[in-house]
Amino acid sequence: MKTLETDRLVIRKLELGDSAFMLDLLNQPSFHQFIGDRGVRTLEDARAYIEERAFAAYERNGFGPFAVELKTGGRVIGIVSLLDREELDDVDIGFAFLPDSWRQGFAFEATSAVMDFAFSKLGLGRIIAITQADNVASIKTLEKMGLAFESMTRLGTEDIELQLYAIERPTNTRANTRDTRMSP
Repeated sequence: MKTLETDRLVIRKLELGDSAFMLDLLNQPSFHQFIGDRGVRTLEDARAYIEERAFAAYERNGFGPFAVELKTGGRVIGIVSLLDREELDDVDIGFAFLPDSWRQGFAFEATSAVMDFAFSKLGLGRIIAITQADNVASIKTLEKMGLAFESMTRLGTEDIELQLYAIERPTNTRANTRDTRMSP
């Protein structure tokens, strides 16, 4: 599988072997608070989540949620996602990490690499991110990556108003439209 690498991280497509990690991540109180309860309660639920969300997104778009693992030891610590949501005009980048990996720069490092991939390999001209106004840590990371607050929005029928951040492709980034998928 083609992967992205940074100094400390390997970023790759999710696999069924990541089910225990996903079960843990999706049930973190912070995930429920800032992203939402996905109803994943068992390993079987986690496998189904990976198949129905990640694998389907890879097939449909060539991108989706990516596992972020440490180069040293290979432990998966988070996900960075590129999502093509019907409710939004642009591809949405998001991230979630296990609490023991917070405040170490992993979210910035991984999300920056995925954003570079989206601009240079997928040819995206603009990337957005959405977050709750009280998710201060995520907002700081988005701003550090160069995304700027643009507007307030809602997804679907959800009651929560979200802040939408955006960034345009840097002019010095050339899109390579021949290689648009992370391939197996």
